[in-house]
Amino acid sequence: MDADTNATPAAGAVTETPEDSGSFTIVTYKKTHKRKRGKDDADMDTEGHVASKRPQLPPISSDKLKGPDEMRKVAVPAHRYTPLKENWLKIFTPIVENLQLQVRFNLKTRHVEIKTCKDTQDISALTRASDFVRAFILGFQVEDALALIRLDELFLESFYVTDVKPLKGDHLSRAIGRIAGKGGKTKFTIENVTKTRIVLAETKVHILGSFQNIKMARTAICNLILGSPPSKVYGNIRMVASRAAERF
Repeated sequence: MDADTNATPAAGAVTETPEDSGSFTIVTYKKTHKRKRGKDDADMDTEGHVASKRPQLPPISSDKLKGPDEMRKVAVPAHRYTPLKENWLKIFTPIVENLQLQVRFNLKTRHVEIKTCKDTQDISALTRASDFVRAFILGFQVEDALALIRLDELFLESFYVTDVKPLKGDHLSRAIGRIAGKGGKTKFTIENVTKTRIVLAETKVHILGSFQNIKMARTAICNLILGSPPSKVYGNIRMVASRAAERF
């Protein structure tokens, strides 16, 4: 007998029976035929790439950029009427001549109204003018408030003494006294070291200066409200100010 005809199946091999072939379906996978790219396809891609460029739009004119005339109103409390009347010429001149804006004081509504016109060139002029008037209304001198018009990186920050610590009665009065000092000495020292301007209006504190200087002055005032002695506060702000000067 031949070895091929009598060969036994190897160990582990699976023999297919007619029942197995009927129960399972053999799935044939279709081969995907990719089309080869030719010259025509390359030309089409380049044309599509050229067509997807950004559109060339004409620049917007300055008149359209400004838009319609805008107006800002700044409320004037009763105790600031007399200072506003005395310094009206100093307030009126820089707003009209330098910023090319229109300004008036409405006697009925008791607001300072600032409005843009066709001569206004700077978009931020209205915001600067309103900040300048608002700083004067809060109690700053006209010369100090003018810095908001001349310089870019100046800000105005306000907060209440009770926001730092809830105080009442004599405790609140003593905290305000610690901020001012004898004859305003403490307030003047903080202003000179931090290069800011500070206004104490009852229980409210207004600070005018750059962002970093406002942060130093606010920290010193908060420490005074919390009860730190002025000598310790002086040393801390001088140290922080010297570090900031060395950094720049």
